[in-house]
Amino acid sequence: MASLSISSSSTIINSRASPPLPRQASASSPSCISLPPLPPRPLQSTAYCRKIARNVLTRATEVEAPVTAEAETTELPEIVKTAQEAWEKVEDKYAIASLAFAAVVALWGSTGLISAIDRLPLFPGVFELVGIGYTGWFAYKNLIFKPDREVLFQKVKDTYRDILGGSST
Repeated sequence: MASLSISSSSTIINSRASPPLPRQASASSPSCISLPPLPPRPLQSTAYCRKIARNVLTRATEVEAPVTAEAETTELPEIVKTAQEAWEKVEDKYAIASLAFAAVVALWGSTGLISAIDRLPLFPGVFELVGIGYTGWFAYKNLIFKPDREVLFQKVKDTYRDILGGSST
């Protein structure tokens, strides 16, 4: 009975090397390459290590870090103060947060729908033409002549007043 043996090699053969000569008993192996060694891992800076040690020490002793003078004098921008005051006036914060979340989800969903429609071959061009046509009609109907502009601005102010419940300026 004849036996068959298969041997595997873990060498990488360079494909750009010249083709090997016909095999002879004393011929050398094909051209092999090896990968360079990896560079040593960079050490973390001592400042970073000191910061970690300080944080561990602070947590272990439960002592808070002293407040700097710079942190005390920092003031919030006016828009943030206004938003905080408006949020404090809201009675049903759960409903407002739910509506904001629903608005974000609706915006995300509409973006997906619009991108899906945009991938269809005929619709983007048709929608662009419809948009250009409607923009032209709206400008002609509401923006060109002064009496029409005043009526449009009054409608916007009335809608603003209806939504906010206050008077608009």
